[in-house]
Amino acid sequence: MKRFPLLLSILGLAATVASAQTEILNASYDISRELFAEVNAAFIPAYKASGGGELTIKQSHGGSSRQARAILEGLKADVVTFNQVNDVQLLADNKFVAKDWAARFPHGSSPYFSVHSILVRKGNPKGIKDWADLAKAGVTIVQVNPKTGGNGRYAVLAYYAAGLQAFNNDAAQARALTKKILANVVVFESGGRTATSTFTEREIGDVLVTFEAETLALASAPGSAYQVITPSVSVLAEFPVAVVEKVAAKRGTAAVAKAYLDFLYTPQGQEIVAKNHYRPRDAGVAARYAAKLTPVKTVEVDAFFGGWEKVTKQFFDNGALVDTLLKEVAAERIN
Repeated sequence: MKRFPLLLSILGLAATVASAQTEILNASYDISRELFAEVNAAFIPAYKASGGGELTIKQSHGGSSRQARAILEGLKADVVTFNQVNDVQLLADNKFVAKDWAARFPHGSSPYFSVHSILVRKGNPKGIKDWADLAKAGVTIVQVNPKTGGNGRYAVLAYYAAGLQAFNNDAAQARALTKKILANVVVFESGGRTATSTFTEREIGDVLVTFEAETLALASAPGSAYQVITPSVSVLAEFPVAVVEKVAAKRGTAAVAKAYLDFLYTPQGQEIVAKNHYRPRDAGVAARYAAKLTPVKTVEVDAFFGGWEKVTKQFFDNGALVDTLLKEVAAERIN
């Protein structure tokens, strides 16, 4: 196996303490099925070759925030691979993951990242070029509900950031643009893959707003009926990972779980990440995929918005901006 010694060194600790427990559960976000199918297929034989024995990796997929709540309610996940820092922090606040979880792995425990982009039907019949075009009359949008998933939250933040960029940081104008776009959303789905199915299978909406990994996969499929519009600005979306120590300690899977997440940072793991249209941290892998993963102006939640705690209170809590805007939209439709 290419780079096999590196994998053996990462897996060594797991092999020395491997117990009879040979199954782990990865609780992940909704659209990560294909990514982790490939990751698991690569990691399992490497783990076995290192002396760790037979290993089964099970997957649980859903909206990132729903997954976090499911763990609090009893889902026995050994690791989480989420799409929003807040969801891991919720587990840390409830002592399911380490208090310093973000320092346990490189890059703030985010082995890869992405941005949001726009998927339209072939030929781009509504002439969509950027976020502002989603506010036009007659454009219909499908996206994840920002109240239930990180995918939807990143979308809302991208709309708002685009408004600030277009109107010289005028918050009122950014609010107005975000409201107009949200008014054109015809379906708020609970998770990313459900949103994709609504757009592609049910053929609802002119536009699907979701992670670039999903839009590129759909547009690059043979005979695709879709094309990707890369917006002028987006929000850098981190994909944080953590060992669910409260579960792994009881099951004797802590070392295996850590090795599994370490694998995502190896050149082999990063290659799988990039093949699945995510943006890798490894500079060499990123360079090889530069033509596909084109540069996008990004803003970071911490630096641009003041961090997830502030963002949640301002945009996504009950009664915050998203709720206010949707109530205004509903009232205007009635009148």
